[in-house]
Amino acid sequence: MTKNVNSKSSTTRRRLSKLLREGGELITVERAAEILGMSDEGAAKSLARWCDQGWLARIKRGLYVAVPIEADTTGYSLEDAWVMIPELFEPAYVGGWSAAEHWDLTEQIFKDICIFTARPVSRRNQTYHDIPFVVSHTSPDNQFGTKPVWRNDKRIWVSDPSRTIIDMLSDPRSGGGIRHVVDCLREYFKSDYFREDLLIEYALKLGNGAVFKRLGFLASQLLGDTHPIVADCKTHLSKGNSKLDPTQKADKLVTKWRLLLPANFQIENDRI
Repeated sequence: MTKNVNSKSSTTRRRLSKLLREGGELITVERAAEILGMSDEGAAKSLARWCDQGWLARIKRGLYVAVPIEADTTGYSLEDAWVMIPELFEPAYVGGWSAAEHWDLTEQIFKDICIFTARPVSRRNQTYHDIPFVVSHTSPDNQFGTKPVWRNDKRIWVSDPSRTIIDMLSDPRSGGGIRHVVDCLREYFKSDYFREDLLIEYALKLGNGAVFKRLGFLASQLLGDTHPIVADCKTHLSKGNSKLDPTQKADKLVTKWRLLLPANFQIENDRI
């Protein structure tokens, strides 16, 4: 829609100018009300009107993004989709394959952004402003092992490299599937990020016994049976059998690790 506020009063123009100047790229009803000295109801009406006029684009109810003058609102997209994360999902952190990309543990590019949030999650796949998110619920107590990253004026939490690995081993879906998780683990073991103590600490805190089975088995394949982390994982094995990847049919039992593998699962024989 054509941006035209010439017919609006000078007061309205001043309010819009103040909002765009002080509001930042993302604007909530509450923030607009604070900036403009209005009630939430009045601010909501103003935001909706400015959205109709093309000055703002609606991300979801009560959340808008400022649109540059030169942009076409019908095709406008944020330069950095991460700036939406605090408003949409906080308390939350970027994890899984998205964190692996951030820490250069993978060269694979994912369109979806992987999020772990303490908010209730009704849908795993969510889209805002044409940006797809894959959202998993995690308890507030499990939001450890993260680091802040600043994008514009927004602080976004990202799982650190060791926590990223543990999350992907806990739920291989968050790593894009077990084969991609293996690739990320290989890069992690070769990197300066590799901290055996943190891997064990985070796995214990998370409390998913399958993590030690998957980590121990994969570490034995990539680092060799004599590596200390293999012995550490053996001391923390839980009872019962777990699947290497819960989403895949598994019919090959590795008794040593109480781990069920897909029949065709293999790891390239190139020790790190």
